[in-house]
Amino acid sequence: MEKFFKLKENGTTVSTECIAGLTTFFAMAYIIVVNPSLLSQSGMEWGAVFLATIIASIIGTLVMGLVANVPYAQAPGMGLNAFFVYTVCFTLGFTWQQALSMVFICGILNIIITVTNIRKYIIKAIPHSLQNAIGGGIGVFIAYLGFLNVGIINFDGGVPALSTLNQPALWLFIIGLVLIIILQVLNVKGAILIGIVVTTLLGIPMGVTTSTDTVSFSDACAALPTTFLAIFTAEGIGSLFSDVTKLPLVLITIFSFSLSDTFDTIGTFIGTGRRSGIFSEEDEKSMENNAGFKSKMDKALFADAIATSIGALIGTSNTTTYVESAAGIGAGGRTGLTSVVVALCFAISAFLSTFISAIPYAATSPALVVVGMMMVSSFAEIKWADFDEAIPAFFAGLFMALSYNISYGIGTAFIFYCIVKLCKKKTNEIHPILWVATFLFILNFVLLAFI
Repeated sequence: MEKFFKLKENGTTVSTECIAGLTTFFAMAYIIVVNPSLLSQSGMEWGAVFLATIIASIIGTLVMGLVANVPYAQAPGMGLNAFFVYTVCFTLGFTWQQALSMVFICGILNIIITVTNIRKYIIKAIPHSLQNAIGGGIGVFIAYLGFLNVGIINFDGGVPALSTLNQPALWLFIIGLVLIIILQVLNVKGAILIGIVVTTLLGIPMGVTTSTDTVSFSDACAALPTTFLAIFTAEGIGSLFSDVTKLPLVLITIFSFSLSDTFDTIGTFIGTGRRSGIFSEEDEKSMENNAGFKSKMDKALFADAIATSIGALIGTSNTTTYVESAAGIGAGGRTGLTSVVVALCFAISAFLSTFISAIPYAATSPALVVVGMMMVSSFAEIKWADFDEAIPAFFAGLFMALSYNISYGIGTAFIFYCIVKLCKKKTNEIHPILWVATFLFILNFVLLAFI
């Protein structure tokens, strides 16, 4: 195990990696129940999506851990699954089989732009000031995610406001947050995981930790054939391109899927991997020398790319690298062993879904807030007094959270970075790939306004 994962080289141990894996899993376990609840609204079988979610997460996360040896977990992405149901199926009128087909094609496109090193070149083209802003922005985003998940911030009056602290879940969240902060300050090993477990247990007498009704494992297995390889049926890819008049809309939708998926992943890797040292000198040299497909960053991007197509084959929306992986990284995870532990937890959850789904947001949200606190340190590297640097950094660092979308934050940062350089007549400092990416984001925003 030491030789395969290079634990000593990465400054970690088996126990630390296991704790990190458990921390990441508990932080993202909600997807096991939330994803089928969302996708089933499009007409898909709840049990089939439930099992497809778990299988896709296991495969994607194992590839990330065993091939790339990095501590990232993958699962069907929140936001992308909502786009799948509410925009693609409900608004545009595509069937769920056609939507899955578009996700599959999106995955193939991502594989192509990854093996040709385009995604790596995009990362290389992003200025260091923006990379630091993205890192801090991911921290703000994760913390904001934690606050919103538990409902301590609400929008009942049309603007964000602090919720009235008259609910057990909010008090449990505060208890968990204080507990994790105290444990972190005292340098207690496994502080975040301990906080999640203790808070979950405290939630039982408070009535917050409750099990939900789910289908049995056997029922889910019986339903899986309805989505497995459904894209190759008559209702799938074949029907997707049968109507020539819908072809532009199909291509626009695939483009939107791919752009969001690509930059969500890039943002997550930049935000969590650089400062923690997961992607370090090896990857920097690989990018500078354009050296093939050898570094951990190369392999991690490839693992993320193939996960989307695998998920679509089984029967779920875009599988992507989870920003909640930052919770495990914050707990000390540095190698693929963390990912393997997450994958094992997903496998076990197929049989224990009722118990796993009982873990409340009030127990996992404090962990996300604390990890977010750790990550905003990247903002210290930005020259905020320099307005030229501060403008794009603001959008990458803060608009990301305010728009609740990693790729939108990156996209608007690119746009304003180019505007600043144009005004300063320093267009020679803009990498050609950044020009292309900026144009694609503008095109995407325009197209989304019309579909």
